Amino acid sequence: MRRLKVLAGLVVAAVITVAAASYFVPSASGAQSAINTLGTNGVAIKGYDPVAYFTEGAPHKGKPEFTVTHNGVKWHFASAENKALFEANPEKYIPAYGGYCAFGVSKGYLVKIEPDAWSIRDGKLYLNYDKSVQKKWAQKPATYIQQADKNWPGLVAKN
Repeated sequence: MRRLKVLAGLVVAAVITVAAASYFVPSASGAQSAINTLGTNGVAIKGYDPVAYFTEGAPHKGKPEFTVTHNGVKWHFASAENKALFEANPEKYIPAYGGYCAFGVSKGYLVKIEPDAWSIRDGKLYLNYDKSVQKKWAQKPATYIQQADKNWPGLVAKN
């Protein structure tokens, strides 16, 4: 019975390790870069165009024909122009906290996002779990950003 429990524990640990590895991809420097690709087969922010939030002021679904792979993650864009803007300066357009819910990161955990729950503050894109969480986020964004900035390195290091 004890061996069965140990074996079950090892299986659970292996599943958690594989799941965590899918959240974090190596960057060009070999360091860990946490980009949210939850449920998307390696595509960032559910296939939405990160540049469109800045240029259009709204989320737009990207198209597979306008794809860039950056740090091992696929990014889709709504147009060739947006793709070119991203290629010229990806760090400008990559969402804060790798596209995980900014409110969740402020509370110490990594969770999914809905692309239509977003805001731009001080030139940075912040995504949220859903519209209700976005409303909470909007009440004290500076406080949540400060908390998330403190939590983010530890969340990346854990995974």
